[in-house]
Amino acid sequence: MDILPNPITFEWDKGNKDKNVKKHNVSNQEAEEAFINDPKFILSDKKHSSEKEARHMLWGLTNHKRFITVIFTIRSEKIRIISCRDMHKKERREYESKA
Repeated sequence: MDILPNPITFEWDKGNKDKNVKKHNVSNQEAEEAFINDPKFILSDKKHSSEKEARHMLWGLTNHKRFITVIFTIRSEKIRIISCRDMHKKERREYESKA
């Protein structure tokens, strides 16, 4: 799924800016790294999408090889990260089998 804007730029919601660090111990920088590093896999998040806004899930790696899952949308050609956390075991197995 090739949906990422070129160049890759991010837009952070001020209200959610520190949410991922507090809740999942994933920094905004780590979340952004997963979009740059390969391999990465993007899936449609149909369960959480709406008619108004499509949501997507990215499985990727940080610069320190941390396996993370990022939920995001694209607004005005910018990536807006909604949530970021460590991959669940099942996600990691699937990621590794695809990689």
